Amino acid sequence: MQRKPDWIRVKAPGSPAWSATQKIVRDNKLVTVCEEAGCPNIGECWEKKHATFMIMGDTCTRACAFCNVKTGLPDPLAPDEPEKVADAVAKLGLSHVVITSVDRDDLPDGGAAHFAAVIAAIRRRAPGTTVEILTPDFLRKDGALEVVVAAKPDVFNHNLETVPSKYLTVRPGARYFHSIRLLQRVKELDPAIFTKSGIMVGLGEERNEVLQLMDDLRSASIDFLTIGQYLQPTRKHHPVIRFITPDEFKAYETTAYAKGFLMVSATPLTRSSHHAGEDFARLKAAREALRSR
Repeated sequence: MQRKPDWIRVKAPGSPAWSATQKIVRDNKLVTVCEEAGCPNIGECWEKKHATFMIMGDTCTRACAFCNVKTGLPDPLAPDEPEKVADAVAKLGLSHVVITSVDRDDLPDGGAAHFAAVIAAIRRRAPGTTVEILTPDFLRKDGALEVVVAAKPDVFNHNLETVPSKYLTVRPGARYFHSIRLLQRVKELDPAIFTKSGIMVGLGEERNEVLQLMDDLRSASIDFLTIGQYLQPTRKHHPVIRFITPDEFKAYETTAYAKGFLMVSATPLTRSSHHAGEDFARLKAAREALRSR
């Protein structure tokens, strides 16, 4: 495993506020992607009492080469999870919350109804909180997307993760153009919902492939693009082919804005839910500025 460059290093977690966030997560017996995926930003986010909740268990039905979440046959859904998540959101006093999940290919709807139940519970318990969801692709689950969109999340995020040429080795259980179509369909069903997608770089992709991916996302009217550095969780995972420099990330950001995205976050430490609350406020402002032209 390659040694990380200086620009990718972060402060170790452990502040009192971080501990308070950890206690609320533990007390409600919740799973966070911050811990399961080994996010490098956990110290910064939990210090601000920002946690990204991962619903439907800690076991995924797929085995992507970049992801540190365990793979296997998941447990049955916990019927009290929506209320527990909502309770944690209220106790943390979140103005914006991100809800993600493992892939649940074992469920007839891929977990769509459970996503909707979590959104509804948060609306009841913390009506002032805006809700961002980061969903699986609901591959071969007819009608699942419609159930989630009907629950009216404020932001619908589904990550492409990488460029099409890397899907076979990096994201073998998914289909690139299905994911593009999923995001496009969200806009068709409810144009008011902000749509978002993200990729990792450093997996061996070429720059022109990233630029083509941007065009594919814009053709589906995606509002928000995130680009971050891939970090290898363990030796058994896909290796880091290259560490992308901060200047290269800045160039991606400039190009993405030129292509028409309302919001772009492209830095080595960018992750889907990093600074999500602040980004949501900027996203709304960007839409209003566009409408007032």
